[in-house]
Amino acid sequence: MTQRTDEHRPARQRRRRLRRALLGVLAGLVGLAVVVAGIGAWAVTRSFPQLDGRIDAAGIDSRVDVQRDARGIPTITADSSADLFFVQGFVHAQDRFWEMDFRRHLTSGRLSELFGESQRDTDVFLRTLGWHRVAEQEVEALPEEVRGYYEAYAEGVNAYLADRSGGRISLEYTVLGMQNPDYEPEPWTPADSVAWFKAMAWDLRTNIEDETARALESRSLSPERLAELYPGYPFDEHPVILADDRAGGAVIAASAGAPAVEEAGSGGEGLAEPGASASDPGGSASPQSESAQSAPADASAPAAESVLGRVDALISSQSEGVGSNSWVVSGEFTESGKPLLANDPHLGAEMPSVWTQMQLRCRSVDERCPFDVAGFSFSGLPGIVIGHNREVAWGFTNLTTDVADLYVERVEPDGYWKDGKKHPFETRRETIRVAGGSDEEIEVRSTAHGPIVSGLTPDFTAIAEHPRVGTASGGGGTAVDPSTLGALPPGEFAVSLRWTALDAGSTAEAIFLMNTASDYAGFREAASKFDVPAQNLIYADLDGNIGYQAPGRLPVRGAGDGWLPQPGWDSAYDWRGFVPFDEQPRTLNPASGYIVTANNAIVDDAYPYLLSRDWDYGYRAARIVELLEERIAAGPVDSADMTAIQLDNRFPAAAELQAAYASVLDPTGSHPEGVGGTDSVTASALRMLQEWDGQNDADSAAAAYANVLWEHVTAEMVQAIGGTDANGTAAIPRDDQGRFALFFARQLDDPESVWFGDDREALLLSAAEAASHELVEAQGSDPSRWNWGELHALELTNGTFGTSGIAPIEALFNRGPYPVGGGSSVVNATGWTLGEGYETVTVPSMRMVIDLDDWDASTWQNLSGQSGHAFHPNYADQAENWASGETYAWPYSRKAVEAATTHRLVIEPST
Repeated sequence: MTQRTDEHRPARQRRRRLRRALLGVLAGLVGLAVVVAGIGAWAVTRSFPQLDGRIDAAGIDSRVDVQRDARGIPTITADSSADLFFVQGFVHAQDRFWEMDFRRHLTSGRLSELFGESQRDTDVFLRTLGWHRVAEQEVEALPEEVRGYYEAYAEGVNAYLADRSGGRISLEYTVLGMQNPDYEPEPWTPADSVAWFKAMAWDLRTNIEDETARALESRSLSPERLAELYPGYPFDEHPVILADDRAGGAVIAASAGAPAVEEAGSGGEGLAEPGASASDPGGSASPQSESAQSAPADASAPAAESVLGRVDALISSQSEGVGSNSWVVSGEFTESGKPLLANDPHLGAEMPSVWTQMQLRCRSVDERCPFDVAGFSFSGLPGIVIGHNREVAWGFTNLTTDVADLYVERVEPDGYWKDGKKHPFETRRETIRVAGGSDEEIEVRSTAHGPIVSGLTPDFTAIAEHPRVGTASGGGGTAVDPSTLGALPPGEFAVSLRWTALDAGSTAEAIFLMNTASDYAGFREAASKFDVPAQNLIYADLDGNIGYQAPGRLPVRGAGDGWLPQPGWDSAYDWRGFVPFDEQPRTLNPASGYIVTANNAIVDDAYPYLLSRDWDYGYRAARIVELLEERIAAGPVDSADMTAIQLDNRFPAAAELQAAYASVLDPTGSHPEGVGGTDSVTASALRMLQEWDGQNDADSAAAAYANVLWEHVTAEMVQAIGGTDANGTAAIPRDDQGRFALFFARQLDDPESVWFGDDREALLLSAAEAASHELVEAQGSDPSRWNWGELHALELTNGTFGTSGIAPIEALFNRGPYPVGGGSSVVNATGWTLGEGYETVTVPSMRMVIDLDDWDASTWQNLSGQSGHAFHPNYADQAENWASGETYAWPYSRKAVEAATTHRLVIEPST
């Protein structure tokens, strides 16, 4: 026995040595993992802001307190305005400097300095528009006091950067260093702040895409078909904002004298005639031949604009779904007897949210330091954009007025033609610096209308190659070949852009006037400065007043109306000036007791100035009014009612889809072998559609089918008329679901509609089957288990490295998916894009309900969180509750802020 044991001893020893070796290797790997994890944690957390204790800062005169709650939302308290904005800049830089730095490179057309050659085309486009140059002019024109606010803010940002670099500022700089190791942020300037207004104006520019699409579609669609595709606003079905004064007559009557026009920055002189009816944009020209109506679009016309799409994505929008809801209810109808105000701006879904939450408080509110204001700000920008102060509350939605026009120019190498005379271009040279590459110099050319933009994007270039223009005789809705207008000047065609944001304005001043307004007169004074982007402003105050003002630089056009590009060589089509502020729509304490704005029409066609032909079609506004009147009738209205309305999921085309398919079902609503020859899954899905309540709830199977069906029905309808392009996609873009809802309803009512092809029922059944097959592939063959929330889920994608294409890097910065309800043209406006999948791309970027009876009873939520630092506790801590609709208490009073404080940082003057 001993002998046998001795014989096996070497084998056992070898196994023990092997185990020890393996354990050693494993211990080494664990140790390495711990070290790597520690390094990773250090790399990630070293940029997190200091939240407690004391910081000494050169540049302030006295102590400033920064109190934060559990969500990282700061309340800043200072003795002077200069100290207040200095620390706001410091705190914004703590939380979001990478975002700020990226934004200023975007607005100044310098992304290539960060990311190299890949951003060259984007930079060329943005340099051509010249946002940062205009911002510099605006800073120079600011009143001295207001310029001081921007300078103090910039000093605060730079104080934060003074002893930090690279990964100590943000994790993104560590990642950037892998490809651009020499980059270091430069000091912040006031123009870096002001330029962000230009980016938001671009984000909210409204109808440039519609004008561009119509210019391209008009080459193959007759005026009749084009008018059907772009119906006028349904004034008899959906509300206008000035419900008690639809024509704006009281506004005009209140202004002194006859209508006058504020001078335009460029263009012609004189007063334009009021525009043609916005409900008949197609004009009265004779239709083209039927063969021209059904001809496929030019295959050479690109289906998408890569540069414009990239700029939109880098700012925040994806176009479809960008808008907003806001409404205010008089105390006559509320539980407290004081007004309630709700707002949820709709912007592109991004990570982090475009907004930061904040309160700016002077210890003693007086002339020297007049601020005690809370709400939502933009990182990089001093002040509060949306919110309330001690006396008043306000909210914004996009005005959707037409503030930009394309002009088809006639140009030669040395100039452009106008009124039979050639004028020299205004030119400037711009240098594009490229990380890892060579500098490139470009020349920007401008006409009297604005910069030449053809050659920069595929669609603008396509318009110049085969232009169609709107004419005065056709009301702008009739597109004609320029050669039919008579002898053309020599040269070739180009496209220029006339846009209000390219003129220096005063919005940078308006923010502070809004922050300190104490009554309706002060509110209107602030609104008078809020010129770009044009916004609907709603108002409420402690005295119980509710009000509305449509501010902005609103063009008065000449012969054209901006529905299509206009002849640039004829000054008759130039802008004549701008609608005077005192004649812009407004109301105070309307008889209805409420005001609703949701990008719908402000006034009807009796208003003496043409504001737009491209309003949102009013489905959200109509639904909000419906729900609000229901709650008023049940009364009284409270904050919970306001929040519930924000979360309503009614799909605008629900009833029309149900009506379209009701005739397909047999009288019993049951057909075990299928419906109209369809398969049994499709039959079940169609029966489910008929029983649906029309709500796009996240857990709804019927909503999943209805939205996928909507995708296929609209696709087949436009293919029936416009065919497909070279890539096999529909040549007619489906870029506005509200418009398509009205278009679909109109075509259903027309038994002769050509948009359903030769066989309406066959088209509907084809779409029904395609929709059910798509859902079977995605979510299984049992229709009852289909789910809209998962199909429509929100991915919070970081706007820079979140789209790098490198999965491990994307995983650092992106969050989600989050199942969500809602949809496009839905009050809960989680927009998706027809033809591009069902995922959420635009969102209510924040939600707030302000209670003027008790500021501390107000509620709010942000899309993602306060912090811009990946892995910080406040990076995405609001996202899940945003998706479910849960809001948070909004502390404002000193007592409430103190009770909510979890961190306190004291910033003292350096000695």
